[in-house]
Amino acid sequence: METGSARIEESAPGEPVWTGLPPGLLRMRRLLLVVWLGLLTIAVGLLLALFAGPGWAAFALLPLALAAWGWRMLGRNWRSWRYAERADDLLISRGVLWREETVVPYGRMQLVEVTSGPLERHFGLAGVQLHTAAAATDARIPGLDPAEAERLRDRLTELGEARSAGL
Repeated sequence: METGSARIEESAPGEPVWTGLPPGLLRMRRLLLVVWLGLLTIAVGLLLALFAGPGWAAFALLPLALAAWGWRMLGRNWRSWRYAERADDLLISRGVLWREETVVPYGRMQLVEVTSGPLERHFGLAGVQLHTAAAATDARIPGLDPAEAERLRDRLTELGEARSAGL
């Protein structure tokens, strides 16, 4: 089943098959970056030109430099997110500088939610939120295609019920 998520192939026997996030999440985050920093650039440029003189308006280019840096960092962060479904648990890996890998056993899951705010719905995205008994182990997978998020929710719920029942 093709869901639009980037499938990362198995590297060695016994290793999990990782699935990356779809590119729609990266597009949405980059658009937000450009819109907000573009508006900030215009506002700073106008205010500096009006109150400090046209020479100072060049400092309005600083938010544009921040946008260029943010564009690259968003790409690196997006590539770092991945998840893998194994026989007994779900792995979620993320992070560029500080790598974080979360292992959520299916039998410990109490609630699996699919959430999608207005902006996410506009871009055709949804997130999966996993709740366990320990609040510190709650995990999420952002920016999935809605069909993949629902499939994952149904599968995790089914596996969680089977594992918690001792089957």
